[in-house]
Amino acid sequence: MPVDPNAIATWANMVTVGRILISPILFALIPSDSYGSWVAFVMWFFLCVSDGFDGYLARRHGTTKSGAFLDPLADKVLVLGAMFTLVSRGLFPLLPVVIIAVREVAISVYRVLVGSRGISVPASQLAKVKTLSQQLAVGFALAPATVTDADWTWKVLLWFSVGLALVSGGQYAVRALRHRQFQRASGA
Repeated sequence: MPVDPNAIATWANMVTVGRILISPILFALIPSDSYGSWVAFVMWFFLCVSDGFDGYLARRHGTTKSGAFLDPLADKVLVLGAMFTLVSRGLFPLLPVVIIAVREVAISVYRVLVGSRGISVPASQLAKVKTLSQQLAVGFALAPATVTDADWTWKVLLWFSVGLALVSGGQYAVRALRHRQFQRASGA
C-alpha cells in the first residue's frame, strides 16, 4: 500500500533517522591512532548499506517529501561527520574535506530554496557516484588493513571525491542557470 507523499512516519524515514541518530556513536568509535578499527569499519559499512535499504523501502512503499529531505541529510551527516572526525584524528587532510563540505552545504541550501517554490532537485547519477566514492574513502581509512598499508586507496578516493563534488556541483549550477533562463524566456 503506497504511503501519502506528505507522511512523516514511514519505514524508510525511520531507517534514515536511525542512521542520523547512530552516527555520533560511529564518530566516537573512530580511533585517534592511525591503525584503524574493525568495529568502526563494520559500523560504517552497515550505515552505508542502510542507505540503500531506506531507498528500497521508499521505492517499494512510496517516496515522501520528508524522505526526500531526510535521506540526503543523513548522507551528509554521516559522510561529513566521519570525514571531519578523520581530520580531527590527523588522518584526512583538511582541504579536500572543506571543499566537499562547501559543495554539500551549497547544494543543500539550493535544494531548500528551490524546494520552497515547489521545485524538486533529485540527486544526479554523478552525485550518487560522488557519495559512493566518499563512503569508500572513509571506509578504506577506517579499515585496519588499508589505513596505513594501502593508504593510497583512501587518498585516491578522497581526491576523486573532491573532483566529483566539483563536477557534480557544476552540473547543478548549470541546470539552475538554464532553469532560470527558461523561466525568464517564458515570462514566468
